[in-house]
Amino acid sequence: MRVAYNEQMTELADLLGEMAGLAGVAMERATQSLLQADLSLAEQVIGEHDKITELSTICEERAFALLALQAPVAGDLRSVVSGIQIVADIDRMGALALHVAKIARRRHPNHVLPEEVNGYFAEMGRIAVSIGAAAREVLESRDPERAARLREEDEAMDDLHRHLFTVLMDREWKHGVAAAVDVTLLGRFYERFADHAVEVGRRVIFLVTGKLPDENEIAAADADNLTSYPEQ
Repeated sequence: MRVAYNEQMTELADLLGEMAGLAGVAMERATQSLLQADLSLAEQVIGEHDKITELSTICEERAFALLALQAPVAGDLRSVVSGIQIVADIDRMGALALHVAKIARRRHPNHVLPEEVNGYFAEMGRIAVSIGAAAREVLESRDPERAARLREEDEAMDDLHRHLFTVLMDREWKHGVAAAVDVTLLGRFYERFADHAVEVGRRVIFLVTGKLPDENEIAAADADNLTSYPEQ
């Protein structure tokens, strides 16, 4: 029974990593479609979203089957419950990439973004892809220290999101309400994508240590890492 349980948990972990990878690829393509007004990339993201949804369903079914059939306790129960919660976060990451692609498709053949904010979204897209890849790495390695460092990349995303509002609120903004609404929504999608990746990291920390860190503990861990490792 124990061997079967371990095999099933390994399969669940592999599926979660695959989901995270798909969400990251989706956001990368969605960002390209947004910046380049590329309809084919937007359609690709939209068409392939079902893969993430299908994996989400499979992961949930397997996790609940483990709860029902294996009756796990202590650390094993923590692993299964964390897996269920991680499924929800990765599913949201995929949905946020889908939202970006749908806006790009809706505005095609026009560009969604005014030229002056292209740089913001190029960087937000880069961070989103990076933090998505890091979330997959954390799921595969179960390294709590690496998981805690996801907060650093999320802070960079938050900074960009805040700066974006200074552009929108500037009196020189001349692109109208519709463009402002699109930019506001898109900025929120990228910010939330990164937030969910951080939540994946927090769940992995809980899975490994048995303790769910709060925001202050993650910030302290980040400070320790910056002190311990000089810039390269």
